[in-house]
Amino acid sequence: MMANHGTSTRGGSPSIISAPKMSLAEIVEAIAGGDLKVRVTAYDGSSAGPVDAEYGLDLVTPRGTTYLVTAPGDLGMARAYISGDLNLKGSPPGDPYDALKALSANVSFARPNAITLANITRSLGLEHFKPITPPAQEAQPRWRRIAEGLRHSRTRDAEAIHHHYDVSNTFYEWVLGPSMTYTCACFPDRDASLETAQDNKYRLVFDKLGLKPGDRLLDIGCGWGGMVRYAARQGVYAIGATLSAEQADWAQKAIAEEGLAEFAEVRFSDYRDVTETGFDAVSSIGLTEHIGVANYPSYFGFMRDKVKPGGLMLNHSITRPDNKGKHKAGAFIDRYVFPDGELTGSGTIIAAMQDASLEVVHEENLREHYAMTLRDWNRNLVANWDDAVAEVGESTARLWGLYMAACRVGFERNIIQLHQVLAVKLDENGGNGLPLRPWWNA
Repeated sequence: MMANHGTSTRGGSPSIISAPKMSLAEIVEAIAGGDLKVRVTAYDGSSAGPVDAEYGLDLVTPRGTTYLVTAPGDLGMARAYISGDLNLKGSPPGDPYDALKALSANVSFARPNAITLANITRSLGLEHFKPITPPAQEAQPRWRRIAEGLRHSRTRDAEAIHHHYDVSNTFYEWVLGPSMTYTCACFPDRDASLETAQDNKYRLVFDKLGLKPGDRLLDIGCGWGGMVRYAARQGVYAIGATLSAEQADWAQKAIAEEGLAEFAEVRFSDYRDVTETGFDAVSSIGLTEHIGVANYPSYFGFMRDKVKPGGLMLNHSITRPDNKGKHKAGAFIDRYVFPDGELTGSGTIIAAMQDASLEVVHEENLREHYAMTLRDWNRNLVANWDDAVAEVGESTARLWGLYMAACRVGFERNIIQLHQVLAVKLDENGGNGLPLRPWWNA
C-alpha cells in the first residue's frame, strides 16, 4: 500500500486538504525555487537548507512574508530586503555581493506550482495575500506613470532622472568617491584604485574623441560634470547638460572651485534644449539607458547635427549581450533604480548610429571593468555605512547596496555588458579625416 502524503485524486483533481501546513522557512524555500544550498530561517523559528551553509535568507517579520507572496520574484524579495524585513546572511547590507552570488547560483524565483501555491495560501492564511504599501523608494508601475506623461516624454524623463539621481549629493560622494563619477571606470590594471580608473576612463574618452586645446565638446547626460571638468583642464571648451538639478548645482560649484569657469559649464537642462552647434565632439556617458530604443534615431540624429563634418561622437552605455528579446528592465530595476530604463545590444546601437548617417569606427566592451567599478562602490558604501544611513535612511542605503551588488553579479556573468562606440560625421565627399589606425592608448 502506498503512503499517504496528504494529497488525493478525488474526481481526478489533486487535493491538499490533508497536507501538512508549511513552515515559513519552507514557504520561502518554495518561493525561491526549492532545493536551496543556502540556509533559510524565519521568525516562527523554522529553518530549511544546509545547517552549515555560509549564506542564507532570514525572514524576520510578517510584513516580509506579505511582500514575498504578493510579488513572487525579485520585486518581492527587494521589497522585503529594502524594508528590513528580510536579511541576507553572510554579507553586510552595504555589500551583499557574496550572499547574492551564492543565492543567484541556486535561487530561481520560479512561481510555485498550483498545488504548492494552494498549500502556501492555506498555511499562511489569506491576510498575507492582501497587497500592502511597498517601501517609499519604489516608483509607480509603468502603467501608472502615464500621469507623468508618455514614456520618454520630456516630463516623464525628468521625473525618472529625479527619482534616481536627486537622492543626496553627500550620499553620492560617500559611494562614488572624490571623482563623483557614476559610470563605468576603465582600469589600467586589476590593482588600480577606483579614482585612477575613473580618471583613466575620462582620458580614454578624451583621446578617442581626438580633442585638443581650443576644441569644443558637448557632453550630454553629464552627471556631476566629470567629463566636462576633465576636458576643461586640458583647455577644451565644454558644455554639459543634465536633468538632475542637484547634479548641475554640484558640478557648477566644482567648476568654480577648480577655476574652470572660462572653459566649462554644466546646465540643468534636457540635452535636446542645447541650441549651440559646430562642436568638435559629443560624448554621451551613461545616458543611452534612459533614452528608449524607439528614440535612438532622433538621439543619434541630434548628436550628428551638433558636430562639424569630421566631428566624433562617443556613446558609452550599458548593453545586453545580444540584440533580441525585451528592452525593458525587470521589475526591481524599473521600480527602484531606473524607471523607464531600456537596454539593448551593442549591435542595435551600432545599427542606429549607422542609420543616422554616422560611420562607426570603433567599439569595445568594458564589461569586466563595470563589475570592478561596482565592487569599489559597494566597498565605499560599507566604509561609510553609518554616515550613509544617517543621510538617506537605512532603507535607501540597503537599496543601493542591493542594487550595486546585484549588478556586479550581472556583469560578471555576462547578463549585461558595457560598450563604448565611437563614430564620426563624414564630410560631403564621404571623408572622415581620421588616422588609418586607432590614435589613442587603450
